Amino acid sequence: MAQNISEQLVQTLVEAGIKRIYAVTGDSLNEVNDAVRRNSAMKWVHVRHEETGAFAAGAEAQLTGLSCCAGSSGPGHVHLINGLYDAHRSGSPVLAIASTCATKEFGSNFFQETNTLKLFDDCSGYNQIAATPEQLPRMLQAGIQHAVSKKEVAVIGLPGDLTSMEAVEIPTATQPYLAHPLIRPSDQELSELAKLLNSHQKITIFCGIGAKDAHNEIKELSRLLKATVGYSFRGKMSVQFDNPNEVGMTGLLGLPSAFHSMHESDLVLLLGTDFPYTQFIPGKIKIVQVDRKPENLGRRAKLNLGLCGDIKETLILLLPLLREKTDDSFLKAQLSLYDRVKKKLQTYVEDHGKQDAIHPEYVAATIDKLAQEDAIFTVDTGMCCVWGARYIRATGKRMMLGSFNHGSMANAMPQSIGAAFACPGRQVVALCGDGGLSMLLGDLATIVQYKLPVKLILFNNRSLGMVKLEMEVAGLPDNETDMYNPDFELVAKAMGMKAVTVKNPDGVEQAIKQAFDHEGPVLVNIFTDPNALAMPPKIEIEMIKGYALSMSKLILGGKMEEVLDMVKSNYKHLGELL
Repeated sequence: MAQNISEQLVQTLVEAGIKRIYAVTGDSLNEVNDAVRRNSAMKWVHVRHEETGAFAAGAEAQLTGLSCCAGSSGPGHVHLINGLYDAHRSGSPVLAIASTCATKEFGSNFFQETNTLKLFDDCSGYNQIAATPEQLPRMLQAGIQHAVSKKEVAVIGLPGDLTSMEAVEIPTATQPYLAHPLIRPSDQELSELAKLLNSHQKITIFCGIGAKDAHNEIKELSRLLKATVGYSFRGKMSVQFDNPNEVGMTGLLGLPSAFHSMHESDLVLLLGTDFPYTQFIPGKIKIVQVDRKPENLGRRAKLNLGLCGDIKETLILLLPLLREKTDDSFLKAQLSLYDRVKKKLQTYVEDHGKQDAIHPEYVAATIDKLAQEDAIFTVDTGMCCVWGARYIRATGKRMMLGSFNHGSMANAMPQSIGAAFACPGRQVVALCGDGGLSMLLGDLATIVQYKLPVKLILFNNRSLGMVKLEMEVAGLPDNETDMYNPDFELVAKAMGMKAVTVKNPDGVEQAIKQAFDHEGPVLVNIFTDPNALAMPPKIEIEMIKGYALSMSKLILGGKMEEVLDMVKSNYKHLGELL
């Protein structure tokens, strides 16, 4: 039976393993929507906002390897962009279908006309628009292959008049070839790396998301070298667990132990990380980097050696070339410091806070304690990232998703939608900020509509907490960071979702346990301390000056009570500041 272009598109997606399209239907997408309706292997997920659809698709792609979202001409395109930026910067293989006005209207300033080639150029690696039935299958195949092989966003522009045209046979392949080649350094480069590692005593291995498949090899490498193992936020879940030599994260949300270990080393080995914060990377020691993408080599630090290769394959070849070290004094010293850091992290877990000011550290630790061994966590950008980074432990089966590269607000809830669709048998827990959840609040209805059993734990601190802290350490009194919030419990219930509000620390554990035991979606609205601080691993003197200056400005502005609340809430951090 003859196919039209929309049917051909949907069938190609099915053959590539895509099971759903996240989109808001309308106008130029209607034929595609109807083709999905008639194909039992494909589902249309009706989100309330295209940005939600793009975030959900990005999350699914990180979990399964490929996903799809769509937006119709004009506003639908623009709404996709933030979520596609996040997916592209996260290395998530996402195919975005951008339907447009009819081809005859191109360049006429037609209603809702947008130039997809210009619009999506900076948030995609492949970006084309089909103008004939012959072009669509070829571009679609190329787009899928780009997305998978290069781990990027691919955008296919699809004019509305094309969607109902009859599909035609083309002389080139239409099926995607999803190749996964192994990449490795040369023997000479491996020999040079082994020589460096064998000749240095104090070594820190720092791992990113690119090392996620090499847990056992990293563990063995650290054992042989008596090296510490640090990691980025994205590397945490695949590196931290069952690793006796790990010393935590570094970076803006990291811990003093990892920062200290890297700066006390003779050599730092960067594995599969494009860690962006150069101020946390030591500048006067030897640094070696291994990455699958050669364009990443040396753009964050000056290297003594840069190798291109898959981390697991590279380490399998490297390990036989290494000599086991006997001096473990450096390793023991760094692990001792890490033990002290972990004890300090428990300070706010043990002190639960008070009425309307529950310590967020305690909330995060409770989530960690009660969540399943293979739970998928999504964390909103800002303070929720801090609590997730420091208190949600890796098990080897858990995963954590966030807007770690793009740093967008409002990502946790929509990413939980994608995670729940992608992994229906697993617990999905979203650590949401009140600022983030407010942005895309309408898609609570999407969660209810599709009966997704996600657990939304709302850290309701009535403020833009991270921005507030940024202003204070810059010496600025926080301004316009307070949030006027609705009653989130009532909002969630109005959407048809089970919800509960917790204002007293004594109710936290029971509320989270009941939420996790409930079969459907739940929102737990927890009033956390708006003055809770997240101290970075290295306290600069300028930060201390800035913080003191901001407090002085608040006092002079007549806000003495707010200053006292801040001090009372963070008295246990004073040792880090002074």
